Amino acid sequence: MKYLFLVITFFCLTFSFSQSEDFRIIGSIKSIDENVPLESATVHVERVKDSTVITYTITNKEGRFELEDKSNDESVNLFVSYVGYKTYFKKVDLKSEVIDLGEIEMEVSNALDEVVIKSAAPITIKKDTLEFNVKSFKTKKDATVEDLLKQLPGVEVDDEGKIRVNGKEVNKILVNGKPFFGDDPTITTKNLTKDIIEKIQVVDTKTKSEAFTGETVDGENKTINLTIKEENNKGVFGRVAAGGGTDERYEMAGMLNYFDNDQRISVLAGGNNINSPGFSFGEIRKMFGGGYSMSMSSNGSFTIDGRSFGGGEGIVKSQNVGANYADELSETTDISADYFHSGSSSENKTATQRENILPDSRYYTNSLSSSYNDSDSHSANIGFDIEVDSTFLINIDPSFRYSISKNTYDRYEESLNDDKVLTNESNTNSFVENYAKNFRNRISTTKRFGDKGAFVRVNLTNEITARNSDDYLTSQTNVYGEDPNDINNPDYVLIDQVIRDQFTEGEGKVNNFSSDIRYRLPIIKKEFFINFDYEYNRDKSTNRRSTFDNDGTGNFNDFNTDLSTDFEYLNESMAPGISLSYRKEKWSARAGFDYIFRTLENIDLLRPELNIKRRFEAMESWASFNYRFNPKASLWTSYRLNNNPPQLEQLQPFANVTDPLNTVVGNPNLEPTNSHWISLGVNAFDWQKRTGFYSYFSANFINNQVVSKTTIDENFVRETTYANVNGNYRINGNLDYSKDVKIDSLRTIKLGVGAFGELSKNINFNNDVQYASRVRSISPSASLTFTWKDILEIRPRYRISFTKNQYDIDDFEDREFAFHDLNIKTALFLPKNFEWRNDILYNYNPNIGAGFQKSAWFWNSTLAYSVLKDNGTVTLKVYDLLNQNTNARRTATQNYIQDSQSTVLEQYFMLSFSWKFNSLGKKGESGGDDVFFFD
Repeated sequence: MKYLFLVITFFCLTFSFSQSEDFRIIGSIKSIDENVPLESATVHVERVKDSTVITYTITNKEGRFELEDKSNDESVNLFVSYVGYKTYFKKVDLKSEVIDLGEIEMEVSNALDEVVIKSAAPITIKKDTLEFNVKSFKTKKDATVEDLLKQLPGVEVDDEGKIRVNGKEVNKILVNGKPFFGDDPTITTKNLTKDIIEKIQVVDTKTKSEAFTGETVDGENKTINLTIKEENNKGVFGRVAAGGGTDERYEMAGMLNYFDNDQRISVLAGGNNINSPGFSFGEIRKMFGGGYSMSMSSNGSFTIDGRSFGGGEGIVKSQNVGANYADELSETTDISADYFHSGSSSENKTATQRENILPDSRYYTNSLSSSYNDSDSHSANIGFDIEVDSTFLINIDPSFRYSISKNTYDRYEESLNDDKVLTNESNTNSFVENYAKNFRNRISTTKRFGDKGAFVRVNLTNEITARNSDDYLTSQTNVYGEDPNDINNPDYVLIDQVIRDQFTEGEGKVNNFSSDIRYRLPIIKKEFFINFDYEYNRDKSTNRRSTFDNDGTGNFNDFNTDLSTDFEYLNESMAPGISLSYRKEKWSARAGFDYIFRTLENIDLLRPELNIKRRFEAMESWASFNYRFNPKASLWTSYRLNNNPPQLEQLQPFANVTDPLNTVVGNPNLEPTNSHWISLGVNAFDWQKRTGFYSYFSANFINNQVVSKTTIDENFVRETTYANVNGNYRINGNLDYSKDVKIDSLRTIKLGVGAFGELSKNINFNNDVQYASRVRSISPSASLTFTWKDILEIRPRYRISFTKNQYDIDDFEDREFAFHDLNIKTALFLPKNFEWRNDILYNYNPNIGAGFQKSAWFWNSTLAYSVLKDNGTVTLKVYDLLNQNTNARRTATQNYIQDSQSTVLEQYFMLSFSWKFNSLGKKGESGGDDVFFFD
């Protein structure tokens, strides 16, 4: 390890010096016809040798500009561009440190003029659209769109493929204005190559209806549209890859794309047993990256951008097949469709040690569990966009889902008192099969009126879900107590025992219907509007669980009423509302409210005396304000009052005795929860100075929050219900600052510092005693990125987290925790055709309990070699090079502290090969703009 750090230090010291000289070019721009300053004109300079963009800026209100940078060139080419005017060109000598060009006059463009412009502006600002000219940014020969995005000023791409533009997150990527493979940004950025792209446009993210009506949005999320060159919009391209390794590890995948102007067809497939979603390969993350957003579920499956791909903790084997289709059926109708099949099997073992905190004592719970899961899912989505005429748009989006899973689960759990004496224990074994079918359809119609911004929009959504399950369970629960016959020398004896051998048949149906209508009335044309809204939602569901005990003959014939349920739920609401919105060039504001009428009803078909019906009324309100100081900085703030009813499971007075050690009973007297949420954010990104500042603050104050209320007897058998409490809050915020230091045209250093902090108060109950816990945490971090273009990248990052839990009762001991996290990523692109990447992670948790690993180094290394004229790549990947992978973790809440550790993927070596193919564009012209010149 020490040799790696020596190498890193050597490169940093060796390549951090340069003979580049600072230069500063100033001037002002005005129109020659009207003699007025031109704001937001693009000014940029290029190297004379190879037209590489050195730096750029835009003019301010007075038409003034200032360009600062470093270069070892003697002269540069300067260009000024503005929509509707001829591009201005001047060769500038860098003999002086400050060059004043004075006043530059721009001539109106005339289409008949035979003026040849050899260099287009690298960036153009058109109202709310930021546009990059791809030719202005040099990359390596086989660069992907992701490689290109990393070169664009103001654009950041992190290790997971998430993209930010001037501090705003990109949540959608389009190709020629249409979705590509279900809007998954990473599939697009990691598979499309730079040489087929002509322009990159950045706009505010809008729904199809919002774009059709011209509505303004808050601008906190961005959409990137990739414009493909016309000659490159027809052909076939894609990648295939496969790899095998030690311990029978393997991975394989392929993706084929066919473009024919408006028609696009894509097919992908993959499989592996290395806990990968199926689109991640050892060829240095070039192929199919991880999802833009990921979540995991308790049954071992996980989702990427809303689609299930299989996975979870432990060792996961997954397979995936998908297809995507997009076309323009006519001048008025577009269609897009995709299908995914994913399957996975996972194995996992977990050990936990929990210290449970009571007002006057402690008790301890230890558990060991193992699970095996098999799951398969199929999903299909179709979208129709029908533009009946220029004022009427219809969107129809049906979707289908089918899934099946089988899960085997074994668990042993024991509880010990404060003296570490066994008090109760349980053994559980289960086998569960689940089947689910889902259909969802959304219809949206939008009609515009006149040219002032009036419209009416109607949305209708219906979702139907059917679930079935078969559950076989055997369990034994023992509760121990003292022998009352010998007070001086008590023995612990069995005082209660619950043995179960059962079969449960489950069935559930859900029918959800929602609709909303909005009419927008303009008060001031395209600036000030009043919106009238009405929403109606009706969610109806049934949930039946029929449990049968073994009758002693091996058959399950004895119906168990206590463990069976047959419920019908209804959640119905109506919400009329009104809001105002005002939009100016630099600021916008919105405010509104609605009034909710809600009915919750639960019918217990097995226990009619427990039926409940509750009605609630409440007002919700919101307000927001956005201000843009200039193209580089903005501020936003918002307030929202939400009213949320208790869940029906929390209201129903049914006693759930499924867990012999914890009986759960609802509280029909619960009240709705009101939460006041306030947020504030500031973003400032100066691409000229290469500095970025991002901050965020939010506060959530909650009244009538529903919390669990548990009573624990002397044998640590629990009974849980629910109660409303007041006074809970959660306040958090972050600050991030970054600075790019350009050493020369090849080498840059990016520095970053930040901190995240949180303060929360939680009021809860512990064995009928109400208490409050206050949690304070802060996580400062620092990072550095050194880049020597096409030669070397080094990215160390360090973060430390401090957490303190304080309680307002003396019986609870305050707790403090610390966690250290160091990550170092390196990439070396020498010798030619080689890439060597390392990802090193060090974790240190000094507070972890005895028997768990406190620290570990986790090092992945990948060496790739390009062959077959850069179309093929041979890759050697080493996972967990030091063989220290661990996922030991400590969790602290107001009433327990838990240490846990589960199965992890262990060290393996893998050799793989990938091959890419591309017939887009004319033969022999791909990559012609991607040649890079060294100084």
